[in-house]
Amino acid sequence: FNGRKSCSMKYIVKAFVFFLVISGKVLAQTPAQKIPDFNFFKLNKQSFSNKDLEPGKMLFFVFFDADCDHCQQAIQYLDKHYKDFKKAAIYLITLDSLATINRFMAKYGSGLKDKKNVTLLQDTKYEFMRKFRPRKYPSMFLYSVKKELILYDDNEKNVSGFSKHIIVGR
Repeated sequence: FNGRKSCSMKYIVKAFVFFLVISGKVLAQTPAQKIPDFNFFKLNKQSFSNKDLEPGKMLFFVFFDADCDHCQQAIQYLDKHYKDFKKAAIYLITLDSLATINRFMAKYGSGLKDKKNVTLLQDTKYEFMRKFRPRKYPSMFLYSVKKELILYDDNEKNVSGFSKHIIVGR
């Protein structure tokens, strides 16, 4: 019974987080103009904070949910057009479980998983929404080497706009 109760609680938390994302208050937020302090976890459970970000590179954050069709399309685009993004440090952040992330990446981002500049992160403390202030899934943030926001978008059809900024380096 405890296993079922724990699993149900995870779904309740995920549903609540989704509700926050689609609520008017969150939609009215202004995305973080500078990279905030944060603490996420790599898939091996190793802590990863803002102090661990790749220095001297543009920083591309994608906040996704494995069940989101738009997120699936965004990651597929990134996977197929990786060469246009390889000059940036790429951080893929999710609230999903390890098993769900692995299935998602195998299906939609198999070419990204082992790239040196791509880091998969779990937001187990639910910090991303509060600190980065995304509007909805997928939320994509491009920050300069000075950690200042260059571009934000939450429409998967606009992923190519990020690559243009990365290619020219601003």
